[in-house]
Parts: sequence; C-alpha cells; structure tokens
Amino acid sequence: MGLEMFASPATQAKSFGMPERFVHQPEAQTALKNQGIYNGMLGVLFLLSLVLFSGSAQVMVFRLLSAFVLVVGLYGGFTATKKIFLIQALPGLVTLVSLFI
Repeated sequence: MGLEMFASPATQAKSFGMPERFVHQPEAQTALKNQGIYNGMLGVLFLLSLVLFSGSAQVMVFRLLSAFVLVVGLYGGFTATKKIFLIQALPGLVTLVSLFI
C-alpha cells in the first residue's frame, strides 16, 4: 500500500518494473493508488478478522483471504512482473499452506 499510494514515481517505477515516464502519467497514478487501497483494505480485513472471528470461522476467513492473495499474486506475476510471484503469491501460498497444517 505504501509503495503504491505514497512512494515517489521513481520508487514506484523501480519497484514495479515500469518506465518512470509511464508512472508519472495521471492515469497510472490512479491505477497504482487503486491497487494500493485494495492492498491496504485487505490488510485491514486480516487484522479485523483477528477481532471479529474465533476458532474455525477465523481459520476459514484466513484461508479465504490467503487464497485471494495467492490468486491475485499469480495473476499479477503472469501479467505484470515476475517479482509479484515472490512479493505477493509466495506469502499467500505459505500462509494458505500453514493454515491447512
């Protein structure tokens, strides 16, 4: 969320493997900020689920959110940059697997 919403265009370009001239465009900034708010709200959902749910319901919510992170990470890895496989898909996979152990 921090990179997508608050980082400088130069940092965003480097982090996401995009040309800096592209990242400076207002449309690209809008897209990055929309992606950032999605990531931030997903984090909020994880934290809220610690308070709102318990037991098997909490585990199920964590599984669903982790599966969501994994699927979105795989899509991003295939369509945007391979780094997303490591930054998003792998943590989603590790979390999901750990919730089934």
